[in-house]
Amino acid sequence: MPKRLTFLEALLIIVPLTIAIRGSNNMLITTIPLVARYQLSFNNSEIGLISAVIALSTFISSGILNSRLSSPIRRKAFITSTAVYALILPLFYYSNPLLVWALSAIAGLSLGLMMPNVINAAGLLEDRKARERLLSIYTLALSVSLVVGPAVESLVLKFYPLRYVFLWFEPFALLAFVLSFFLEFPQEANGKKVEVKVFSNPGFKVAVLNILSYNVPFATITAFAGVYAKEAFGLSYSEVTAFFSAFFVTSLLARLYLSLRPAEKISGLITFSVSLTVIGLTLATLSGNPLLFLGALLVLGIPHGITYPLSVISISRTFKAEERNAANSQFFAIMMLIGVVTPLVDGVVAQALGIRPLFALLIPIVLAFLIMLKRHVKVVDLAVMESKKAQKEKQDKLA
Repeated sequence: MPKRLTFLEALLIIVPLTIAIRGSNNMLITTIPLVARYQLSFNNSEIGLISAVIALSTFISSGILNSRLSSPIRRKAFITSTAVYALILPLFYYSNPLLVWALSAIAGLSLGLMMPNVINAAGLLEDRKARERLLSIYTLALSVSLVVGPAVESLVLKFYPLRYVFLWFEPFALLAFVLSFFLEFPQEANGKKVEVKVFSNPGFKVAVLNILSYNVPFATITAFAGVYAKEAFGLSYSEVTAFFSAFFVTSLLARLYLSLRPAEKISGLITFSVSLTVIGLTLATLSGNPLLFLGALLVLGIPHGITYPLSVISISRTFKAEERNAANSQFFAIMMLIGVVTPLVDGVVAQALGIRPLFALLIPIVLAFLIMLKRHVKVVDLAVMESKKAQKEKQDKLA
């Protein structure tokens, strides 16, 4: 059996790998709509559709392929996907109205074979506190990448045309390929694939409802916030990407807090997060100038930082180590399914009503998810209490 990585070893692999993958991928999903609108003449419906294509292909590779592969094959698929991603990223520079669809689909397929396995590796430590701290640091690395990525992109766009961004982010993809050889994969019992009842698990229900409460508006923000800021306020490409960077700064600060103080009970944080999402969407709806819209993005960044860590922690608390690939793959697939459906619906609504009314329509949807969360979230808090009790009983027996 291969040696299990220590906390520090896992940290030194997972953090730069996460930054490399997520930083370049976020650049893709926020820049492709700008290229589609202003260089390929796509309308709002087509922008929503191409964002959906990326998410759909990611859903297929994560939910259908990755969740069904054995650990050794997943490792090979993971390394191959990072290689493919590094090969296609610079090709977006040459994209035309046809090529951009194929490249977007391939990028999505690659992402679906990468991200769930990084989450799995971050959750392999046996000690619960160490595992949840590493998971929080992993999500913090996601936030760092989402600050660094737009900041780098904003700087590049001050000196180069829009398409050059894809070339400047190629080192991120190459770094991911190099680090992919060092990522740890969970060992399966007796070398056999474990059958897991994912959807009936209460921790999985909390993780999904929680991520739905934020990823529905987040999918709208990534697809249309840049277009809205440019068209409503006349911002430059560089200023638009700087707005995205500000959004991710508050997300980073929220995840930094969770890394320093891992959550014991998650129910209160979930309520706080959803409330801030409603406030941010309200500000976005009312924004009549760029400063108010920037304020909305700053507020919305906080729940962005909180929601995802709480979901992966919920899964880690309620699934065994060998079960988490299935749970994380299905969870990530659902996230991508949100990214398929939301931009498609958003594109139709934005085309018919405009982008600002779209923000207002999201508010009652988010509140509905909060009501459903209230029914399930206490189960995850109870899991922590039972874990502590079992650990104390074990220590008492040893004493």
